[in-house]
Amino acid sequence: MLEKALQGSRGYWIWLIFLVAVAANGFIFYWQQLNYGLGITGMSRDVSWGLYIAQFTFLVGIAASAVMLVLPYYLHDYKAFGKITVLGEFLAVSSVIMCVTFVFVDLGQPSRVMNIFLHPSPTSILFWDTIVLSGYLLINIITGWAVLSSDRKDLPPPRWVKPLIYLSIPWAISIHTVTAFIYAGLPGRSFWLTAIMAPRFLASAFASGPALLIILCLILKRVGVFDAGEKAVQTLAKIVAYALALSIFFVLVELFTAFYSGIPEHAEHFRYLFAGLHGHAQLVPWMWTSAVLAFCALVLLIYPPARKKEITLGIACAAVFVSLWIEKGLGLIITGFIPSPLQAIVEYTPTGPEIAITLGVWAIGLLILTLLYRIFIAVRKTT
Repeated sequence: MLEKALQGSRGYWIWLIFLVAVAANGFIFYWQQLNYGLGITGMSRDVSWGLYIAQFTFLVGIAASAVMLVLPYYLHDYKAFGKITVLGEFLAVSSVIMCVTFVFVDLGQPSRVMNIFLHPSPTSILFWDTIVLSGYLLINIITGWAVLSSDRKDLPPPRWVKPLIYLSIPWAISIHTVTAFIYAGLPGRSFWLTAIMAPRFLASAFASGPALLIILCLILKRVGVFDAGEKAVQTLAKIVAYALALSIFFVLVELFTAFYSGIPEHAEHFRYLFAGLHGHAQLVPWMWTSAVLAFCALVLLIYPPARKKEITLGIACAAVFVSLWIEKGLGLIITGFIPSPLQAIVEYTPTGPEIAITLGVWAIGLLILTLLYRIFIAVRKTT
């Protein structure tokens, strides 16, 4: 089936060439980073995680969202998801690959990656995050490819695939839960020290991931290569609406707890996010943009006439994606360092090379996703 990825229209090849060019540009800047060090990024001693880890955190949620297709289809026999379950699994594959790549580029020396395997530490959350991400990537590659191969031959999936599919359900939840524990387990960072960090991660994941999948389905339908079906898309839209409402609720709970308790070390992080702190307000316009997009998207998704129109549905899903990319990315990661435990305020701004490397990693992920989706569409057309 791999040969089908090399068959496509002129527009398909232009898109692939564009992604390869962006990825190559990112690699050039990464080579500079490798030679010079992380000093070419905007990170510092005070803000040691930046754009790279923000993307990693967000994309783990995109990967985990595949469970919102697998669970209804395989456990509850929801037939409408039958046509797009593999699309969700392939989205998870590309997302996990990007997650791993962002961690890789965040390290000063790539050889340090091997320390996780050469010197495993079961007491480290990072060690377990590596295990669950690697396992989830393997599960989705195997199950997605096996199901697609069976579809090509017009046969039911082999029996050995079902246990892996069932295993992927709790595994999907575990990858984002363990990622949340990386932050929630740091006692010196009061912004992350909350018991609902994992639920917040899962709620945002089940909103942003399906929202992206809806956008992809609408694009595939618009270019005339695949129709996911109105029932499947509308059901996904309802999932996005409920998950987004839950995600907004969790953020409001955090705000209430921080400000009603009157504990300065908790409130100052949120004050920096939404109003600025001691003249430092770099993230304020970003967070208000995120909040406005989230509430507007929720209104569009809850209102049935708006949700059932492809244009407004696409706009709403794009708003959800961008909103959570801001809130769960830079908003979550950077604010954990501002102010520091010693009340120092050192703001963070991504540099040009850092942005180029980030775009390069996204291009790699989109390239993998495009090739996998091309294979999927070609197989569907022949069945």
